[in-house]
This record gives sequence, C-alpha cells and structure tokens, in this order.
Amino acid sequence: MAKQKKSPRPKAETPKGFRDYFGPEVTERAEMLQTIAEVYHLYGFDALESSAVETVEALGKFLPDVDRPNEGVFAWQEDEGDWLALRYDLTAPLARVYAQHRNDLPTPYRRYAMGPVWRNEKPGPGRFRQFYQCDADTVGAPSVAADAEICAMLADTLEKVGIPRGDFIVRVNNRKVLNGVLESMGLTDDEERSAAVMRTIDKFDKVGEAGVRELLTKGRLDASGAFIDGVGLSEDQADPVLAFLTSKSADAGDTLANLRAAVGDSAIGREGVQELETISELLAAQGYGPDRVEIDPSVVRGLGYYTGPVFEAELTFEIFDEKGRKRQFGSVAGGGRYDDLVKRFTGQAVPATGVSIGVDRLLAALREKGRIGGTVEGPVVVTVMDRDRMADYQDMVSELRRAGIRAEVYLGNPKNFGNQMKYADRRGSPVAVIEGGDEKERGVVQIKDLILGARIAQDATLEEWKERPSQFEVPRAQLVEKVREMLDGQGQ
Repeated sequence: MAKQKKSPRPKAETPKGFRDYFGPEVTERAEMLQTIAEVYHLYGFDALESSAVETVEALGKFLPDVDRPNEGVFAWQEDEGDWLALRYDLTAPLARVYAQHRNDLPTPYRRYAMGPVWRNEKPGPGRFRQFYQCDADTVGAPSVAADAEICAMLADTLEKVGIPRGDFIVRVNNRKVLNGVLESMGLTDDEERSAAVMRTIDKFDKVGEAGVRELLTKGRLDASGAFIDGVGLSEDQADPVLAFLTSKSADAGDTLANLRAAVGDSAIGREGVQELETISELLAAQGYGPDRVEIDPSVVRGLGYYTGPVFEAELTFEIFDEKGRKRQFGSVAGGGRYDDLVKRFTGQAVPATGVSIGVDRLLAALREKGRIGGTVEGPVVVTVMDRDRMADYQDMVSELRRAGIRAEVYLGNPKNFGNQMKYADRRGSPVAVIEGGDEKERGVVQIKDLILGARIAQDATLEEWKERPSQFEVPRAQLVEKVREMLDGQGQ
C-alpha cells in the first residue's frame, strides 16, 4: 500500500499587502483614536460603529479609479446570489446607514467612526490593503458652515494629537470653482476631456505650471524621456486652468479675487468662490487664520466624488526619504462635500460633508517628530523563587494591580532565575519583585529597579554603583509603596 503523502505545512507569513501590529503599535493607535474621539465628541459628534461588510450594491462605484462595483474591493457571492464586500472606506457605509435609519436620526446627523478598511489594490512600500481610518461627517446640513466646522475640527485634532501649529496646514478648495473653469472653457458637455483636464490638474504639484500647460495642450516629455500625449486644448483654452491653479496668493482676499477672474461669467463658478469666501470668514471669526487653514486652488482630492468644498490636511515639516532626500511629509487627512452619495438610496439629494484621517499616516508622522515610538514600559514582574508558593506571588501581583500598577507573575519555568531576569528585560519591565524562602521567613521582599540597573551597568563606575543602589529590601507590607516610589523616580 502506497504511503500516504503528508500535507505540506502552511507558511507562517503575513498575506501580501497586510501586516501584523504588536503591543506598542496597538497601544499607540488606541491612544491616538481616543484623543481624536475626544475632539470629535467635544464638537458634538456621536460615535457610530457600522458593519465591516456591505452589499456591493450599497458600496456602489465610488471607489476611486475603478469602473466596476466589485473591482478594488474584497468581494464574494452568497449562495442566494447577493454580492457582499468588505468596506473600502467609512463614508459609503454612512450613506447606507443614514438612508436606512433617517427617520430615527436627528437632522443634521453628526457622527464619527473609526476602524479598519480594506482595498483590493496592488500593495507597495507603505501601501497596505488594510489600514485604519478615522472619519467625522455631518449629514443633512446644506450650509457651508458645516464645512468650515470640519476644517476647524481637523486643525484642532492635529494639534491635540501632537502636531504643533506651524507643522500643518488645512487647505480648502471647491469643486464648483473648477466646474466654473470648465464651463468658461466650453468643456461642460465634454466628459472625456473634462476628466482628462482634472487628471492633469492633479499633477500640478509634480510638474508645475509649465508642465500642466504642456499636458493640457500638445504634450510633454517626462523625466525618462518618454512623450506623454496632451489633452489637445488650445493655448487660450488652457489659460483659465492655469489661472485657476496659480490664483493662490498670500492674502485670502486676493486669492478669491483671482478665482473670480478665472471662472469668468460662470454662475456655478462664482457660487463656488462665494462659498470659499464664507468658509474663510467663518473660520476667521473663530480665530483660525492662514497659519492653520488657507484657501488653496491646487487641492483636487478626486474631484469627481465631491460636489462642493474639498479640504486636505498637509504636514509641512521635512523628512528624509529612502534615498536621503529632503521632502515634506505630505497629506494625512482629506474630505469634502458629497451631496449625491445618500441620494443613491433615497432618490432625494441629501447634503453631506466630512473628513477622513489616515491613522497609520498620522502615527508615522508622530514617530518622525519623536512624539511617540519611545520605549514602552512593560509590567512589574513578580519572580517565582519557589513554585510551591505560587499563591503568595499571585497575592503580591493582585495587590499591585489593585493599586493600579501594571504587574504580572512570571509563568515560565522558574528553575533558572537568570532566565526570569532576561524575560523581564525583554518585556521592558521597570521593576522586579523577588521573594525567596529566606525573605519569606523574615517578612521582607527584594525590589529591583531594572531601569536604573541597566543605566548603571552601561555607564557607571564601581563607586557609583555603591552610591546608587538599584535593589532594595523592604517589609512585605510596604511592597506597593516602594514599587510606586521607584516607578515615580524612573518617570523623573
């Protein structure tokens, strides 16, 4: 009889485009989300936790850069025929939730949501298929006061999580202004050319004014020497686009005047400029000046999705890329007004505006600034000198925990005490508690300051060892008091 072939062992590896998060990273993210939630709550927004799975029909075709509903998402078909998918953002589920529960929700409805989203896209450096978002949206408020509030809240959030004023800017634009530019160019009914113009506008920060003009007209050679075909506009047709992109001035009033000139007689364009002016006035009245929020026509943010104001938070401090070149950190949040999304469900226009913060990007920024990512303090470790007295050690650790001190009993093989110390070191433990048979008889415990001990071992002389002891013997009844005293000393 042939020997049955063994099944190969599965590979212990993370699927491509995904990653594992360990203790310190999970803690840092949880603390950030809590801080952001506090700001959102302060502004009157309520938490919403919607399903991670939606029908493909509910998600619709709003995922950027894809044409089919089930492309770019992780989707599967149920036995009865319905297609389901993991959510690709937190906005499409909100549209479904509001349409489904609108009779039970206040209007306007202000909600925030936090959690992972999934996109079935090609992964790359720093680009994952699962990532965290943190959104806040107002549904049912047509006034741009709602957009201004989102901008103010975004600025407050960045400062609250540790991005100081001067290291970020919230930039605001309006889709209606660009619509006015396209109207003045005579492209309103030419969807193909309009889309090509918007794609070209999105390259402004990479190729500059001259590059955009070439791409709008006859085409240009890229850095590799390859020729990129242009949109085919005339120079006169390209002028309004360039006027729009270069209208930003140091003064908001001048920027708005330049935008009015760029849209010409277009009614929709002038309406967009007026909305930007109102947003600027509302923010100024609250003390949000151009050091935090500014009008910037170069903000595009997938304009096909948005119907009015759009905004983006950009971090302005410099970092070094993988090749050692200086560059700005870039965008960590964005959003805008999307008045047509809920309409897909209700048939009626429902105004909505919101913002989404890329949590992983923001965490990376804080690490770059040195605001997080330091040594994470582990628990106090109660060592085990006699396995038959485990109840005594559990009593010690319970007492520490009741006092609010993070602590654990060593649960490995206690035979080798050196291994217990290695474990405590690997855990980043600040203190170890030791009670052998002799200490038990005398009613004392040994408390070892592991942080101080490590520092002394690195750079102290023998005399300094004597002056700065790192291990203390105290009565058992003073365990909590002495541990807290040592922890407080380490904090200083």
